[in-house]
Amino acid sequence: MSAIRLWSMLGSLLTAVAVFTSPLNGGDPLATQARDAVSRAGAFYHEKVAAHGGYVYQYSADLSLREGESVTDLETVWVQPPGTPTVGLTFLKAYERTGDERLLVAAKDAAYCLLEGQFQSGAWNGWIDFAPDKRKNYAFITGKNQKKNARNYSTFDDDKTQAALKFLMRYDRSTGFKDARVHAAVERALSSVLTAQFAHGGWPQGYKAPVDQTVTKVARARYPADWPRQYPGGDYWDFPTLNDNSQVDVIETLFQASEIYGQPAYRSAALKGAGFLLAAQMPEPQPAWAQQYNYDFEPVWARKFEPPAVSGSESQNVIAMLMDVYVETGDRTFLAAIEPALNYLERSKLSDGQLARFYELKTNEPLYFTREYVLTKDDSDLPTHYGFKVSSKLESLRKRFEKLSTAKPAALEQEKARLWGRSERTSPPSADEVQRVIASLDHRGAWVETGRLKYHPGKKEDRPIISSATFARNMDLLSRYIAAHSTK
Repeated sequence: MSAIRLWSMLGSLLTAVAVFTSPLNGGDPLATQARDAVSRAGAFYHEKVAAHGGYVYQYSADLSLREGESVTDLETVWVQPPGTPTVGLTFLKAYERTGDERLLVAAKDAAYCLLEGQFQSGAWNGWIDFAPDKRKNYAFITGKNQKKNARNYSTFDDDKTQAALKFLMRYDRSTGFKDARVHAAVERALSSVLTAQFAHGGWPQGYKAPVDQTVTKVARARYPADWPRQYPGGDYWDFPTLNDNSQVDVIETLFQASEIYGQPAYRSAALKGAGFLLAAQMPEPQPAWAQQYNYDFEPVWARKFEPPAVSGSESQNVIAMLMDVYVETGDRTFLAAIEPALNYLERSKLSDGQLARFYELKTNEPLYFTREYVLTKDDSDLPTHYGFKVSSKLESLRKRFEKLSTAKPAALEQEKARLWGRSERTSPPSADEVQRVIASLDHRGAWVETGRLKYHPGKKEDRPIISSATFARNMDLLSRYIAAHSTK
C-alpha cells in the first residue's frame, strides 16, 4: 500500500474517532470532511510533490514539469515564495490548528530542506540546488567540495530570506526550541541580518558579509542634482533598498523574532529599520519613497527598467508598515509621516485610478519603458514582465490612518495584539467556501486548476496545473475552519 494512501486512510480513521469520542457526538460534520481533505491534500503534496522536502511554484498536473522563476527539476527547489517556506509554513499552521502530527513531519522536512540552502554568509537566496555538480558552485553551510569563489550571497529580495526565517522561527517555537539544527540555523541567520544593517537602519538588497557602517554620508533622503536617463549599470544590490517590499519584510521579520525569542536586539534593529523609513521619505514636492538609494541618500538606478524615481508601489507598503510601527510603539512620529505621503499619492493617481510604479523626480510625471528598455513618458509599448502601473490601496490606507489617528489606547492595544503573529488576524471561512474547496480536490488529493507554465518553452498554453500558492491558500482555509469548529 502506498504511503499516500496509508496516510489518507489513517487521517480518515483519526477524524472519525475524534467525532465518535466528542461530547454527545457533537462534532461538526463539515469540519470532519475538512480534516479528511487536509489529510489527503497534505499527503499528496508531501509524498508526491516534494523534492528533498522542498517545493517550487507550480507543476503540470502529472508532475512531470516543474518551475519556480525558471524551469526546474527534482534536484532544485525554490526558496522565494510561494516555494518551500510558503508550503512549509502552511503545513506548520495546519498542524498547529489540527494537531495532526503528520503535518508537522511535512513541515520538518521543509525546514531541513531550507537548512541545506543556508549560505555561509548567513541566510538564503532564491533557490537550492541539490545536484552535486551544481551544489559545489554555492557556499552552503552544509556544502562539500565547493569552488574557491562559490556563490555566497544572501538576499532580502522578493521575501526570500525573510520568508525562510519566518517559517523556521515559527517551526522552532512549535517544537519548543528543541530542534538544535533548526534553532542554530535561525540564530545564525538572525545574527547575519543584524550585521547586514547599515548605521542609518536600512539594509542592502543582499550581502556576503557585514556591511560597511561608515558609508552613510547624509541623514535624510534628498533629490540628486541630476540623474542619467540611460541605464548606467552598477552594483545596485549593495545600496539600501525598498524594492519589492524588502525593507518592510525585514522589519516585520525582526519584530516576529523579538516576539518569539524575547531578544531586545531584534526589536531594536526593527525600530532602527523603521527609523530608516522616516529618513528615506523624500522631501516636498514628493514626500513618499523611492525603490533604491545610494550612500548619499539619493534615489538611483537599480535594474535597467528601474530608474531613480518615487515609487507608487513601495510607498504604499511603507505607509502600511509605519502604521503598524505606530501601533506597536505609540510613537506618533511614525503617524506624522503618513498624511503628507497619502495626500501626495492621492493627487498622483493616473486617470484610471491606478498609480504609476515610477514618478519622475521633482516633475512627478509618470515614467515608463518601451519593450526595448528606452525610458519614456509614453505607456503604449510597455514590457509585460513588470508592473509599471499598480493598484491603488490608498482608500483603505487612508481609512486605517484616520482610524488610528483618533483611536483610544484600548483600541490600539487590540490592534497591537494582532501584529507580528501574536494572534490569528482573520475570521473563520464560511461553510460554502469550505465545501467548494473540498469539492475541488481530486482523487489523488490534488487541487488542479487551469493555468500556464511561464518558463517552459513551447508549453505556455493553458493547461491543467498544480500551484503551491493554491495549495497554501486552500490548506489555510480548511485548517482555520477546523480550528474554529473543533469540539472543545
